[in-house]
Amino acid sequence: MPLPSDFSGIFQGGLFLLALLAALYAAREIVLPVVLAAILKLLLQPAVRLLERLHVPRILSTLLLISPLFGTIVAFGTALSGPASSWAARLPEGVPRLQEHLSFLRAPIEAVQQFLQRAEGYVGGDAPSTAGTPRAPTIGSSLWVTLFEGTRVFVGGLFETVLVLFFLLLSGDTFLRRLVEILPRFRNKRQAIEISRHIEHDISAYLITVTIMNAAVGLATALVMWLCGLGDPILWGAIAFLFNYVPILGPMIGLVTFTLAGLLTVNTLWGALLPAALYLAIHLVEGETITPMLLARRFTLNPVLVIIALIFWYWMWGVPGAILAVPMLAIAKIICDRIQMLAAFGHFLEG
Repeated sequence: MPLPSDFSGIFQGGLFLLALLAALYAAREIVLPVVLAAILKLLLQPAVRLLERLHVPRILSTLLLISPLFGTIVAFGTALSGPASSWAARLPEGVPRLQEHLSFLRAPIEAVQQFLQRAEGYVGGDAPSTAGTPRAPTIGSSLWVTLFEGTRVFVGGLFETVLVLFFLLLSGDTFLRRLVEILPRFRNKRQAIEISRHIEHDISAYLITVTIMNAAVGLATALVMWLCGLGDPILWGAIAFLFNYVPILGPMIGLVTFTLAGLLTVNTLWGALLPAALYLAIHLVEGETITPMLLARRFTLNPVLVIIALIFWYWMWGVPGAILAVPMLAIAKIICDRIQMLAAFGHFLEG
């Protein structure tokens, strides 16, 4: 396997990579919808080609694929708003039950708090008391401002994603043709086409497989939560479906979520922990057995690098970045495996 020998080139490439990451972070509100649209284009491009073979015009096939996709997203969010609001309204009633279940942790927490207060007082002294009437906190107004800002960013990003995805599907292989035209050698042209086909085939297969398995996990979780008496099975199935798009970290967050939901709802401690235990069993069957068996031929990524990529892209772009981390890492591996000077980096990405 050839190793890079031009250290000045490696240094310049590292500087370029740092500058590129800084630009991606600074322009994340613009770049993130474009990257998401490019990933969705890889998913929908085979369907567009199939409709073209059936003599459906490209613009019509593009509209037929985009409209149900984002209509489902909007309907999904609208359907979940009601159960989420009802759980938010019932949250104050479940706090005493949660405190009762976690009463055995009260003594250790109080001991730690007292220790920290004494250590703070020993280091910095007692804080002077402020004179006058304390100002009332403006939690409600800040919450509404945060919700409004988050809604504005989400709607703007969704519109940009739809717009870019529409024109990407409409353009077809235009960018690939232009790239092939400007490459100097026939070997480079063939290599570019091969890389493009592998990326499209493997990423679309990955996204389809993961979506089907996530839907199965969501249905199984909804059924289990209904049998456990947790209520609103559609909400819990949707949460399991969405969390499962983030490998490793998503199921961990889901486990904490179902534990808290059980503690807030069920009276007995063992009954409260049962929903989380069943969700963990579903994840172990799906995430450790079925999905790896289906994806082993296409994706063998290093799990340590997967965790690092999840953390890094979550820091860069939030939850959408964590969802896109594995597809982007897989695309990087496909490119590195087929370019000779980058083969060593692709070997490090191997699982």
